Amino acid sequence: MDTSAASTTALELARLQFAFTVSFHIIFPALTIGLASYLVTLEGLWLWTKQPRFRELYYFWAKIFAINFAMGVVSGIVMAYQFGTNWSFFSTFAGGVTGPLLAYEVLTAFFLEAGFLGVMLFGWQRVGPGLHFFSTIMVATGTLISTVWILASNSWMQTPAGFTVMDGRVVPIDWLKVIFNPSFPYRLLHMTAAAYLATGLFVGAAGAWHMLKGRTTPAIRTMFSMAMWLILVLTPIQIFIGDQHGLNTLEYQPAKLAAIEGHWESTPGESVPLILFGWPDMTAEKTHYAVEVPFLGSLILTHKLYGEIPGLKQFAPGDRPNSTIVFWTFRIMVGLGLLMLALGLWGLWLRWKADLYASKPFLRFAMWMGPAGLLAILAGWITTEVGRQPWVVYNVMRTADGVSNHSVLALSISLILFVVVYCVVFGVGLGYMLKVVAKGPDEGGGPPMDEDNLFHRPARPMSAASGNIDVPAATGN
Repeated sequence: MDTSAASTTALELARLQFAFTVSFHIIFPALTIGLASYLVTLEGLWLWTKQPRFRELYYFWAKIFAINFAMGVVSGIVMAYQFGTNWSFFSTFAGGVTGPLLAYEVLTAFFLEAGFLGVMLFGWQRVGPGLHFFSTIMVATGTLISTVWILASNSWMQTPAGFTVMDGRVVPIDWLKVIFNPSFPYRLLHMTAAAYLATGLFVGAAGAWHMLKGRTTPAIRTMFSMAMWLILVLTPIQIFIGDQHGLNTLEYQPAKLAAIEGHWESTPGESVPLILFGWPDMTAEKTHYAVEVPFLGSLILTHKLYGEIPGLKQFAPGDRPNSTIVFWTFRIMVGLGLLMLALGLWGLWLRWKADLYASKPFLRFAMWMGPAGLLAILAGWITTEVGRQPWVVYNVMRTADGVSNHSVLALSISLILFVVVYCVVFGVGLGYMLKVVAKGPDEGGGPPMDEDNLFHRPARPMSAASGNIDVPAATGN
């Protein structure tokens, strides 16, 4: 095998290894973001109404949040190490930006979450209701702050700004432009909404599963109803955010948009059709078997009847993303989004008919849509990351220049080990989490709710003991 071929294979293995670990990791933060905010809502409703169903749901979903949070921390640490092991040249080049942003995430978000997580999970009988609610809010705030920093770092790699290159390294010159780079607001809103939708679908699927099994307690009906409201309201908002993100991508990453659309050539003055389905061929520079809708591409992509987008042929072959991949991952994401919209509208219709909890076809649909939000997130991340190629920092550093000098053998062995260990460790974790979900919330679940002792904490160690302890009489010598 010649050196260039070996180098290419090593690059692809490094990319595959990072893609594998990221794909595992992204599932957990997405649910963590959504569940943390859900717990805030549940505890707030319980404090406001004192209805036990909200407390039962809080106690139930808090356990799932804890499991998910733990797996997210472990998978995130492994992913962070890969920046140094597999992408050392990228870390050397762009570490002046990405390093501080990831450090800010740890200092402001992770410490905030870790500091209040123990109180949130174990403080029901140890602190007052106000402090416990504040702790839950702080944990949820930490997850959102974490999202801000992670998306700022990744968005900078997509649309870099506020920097200069000195002595072969990136030097930030305007941190506001680095953080609030052109794609950051759209990507932050898009990811946050996606996390909430994924959580809503997960919660809704759990409720549907239990109702199909004949469990229709107030808590289960409540969590199902809340999930359906969230999906109904948030899905159209997410579609709008995605549309605005598309306009931003057209402006700053036109090659990515052309690859997503399987669009090869542009003729001035002619509208762009929307290709619903087809098979982009990178070698033939053509999309085979294209099913097109005239004018719709221009309307959706530019909001103009005769709007134009660049074709892939306008970019050098070495600068083109893999259209075959992103064409289909984008359509998977959009297709799942349309199914979410259908689920929300169907639920609204059944709610109007007072049949939301009794329609078995709808409950089965809601149950099967449980993983749809997470699958849409994975499809979306594949689209945005593969669509950025061949750049690791768009138009600044190529991916091939950022990879470490590892052998094909070393990368192959480490990839196999990652796959085996991840499947075992996180497979067990996910299995346990689903087992907890299948058990469902217990009626009256949670710590004892004796009003006199609910928030009592002993001031001294022996004050917890009962008052009738027999004390031996003193004896003389």
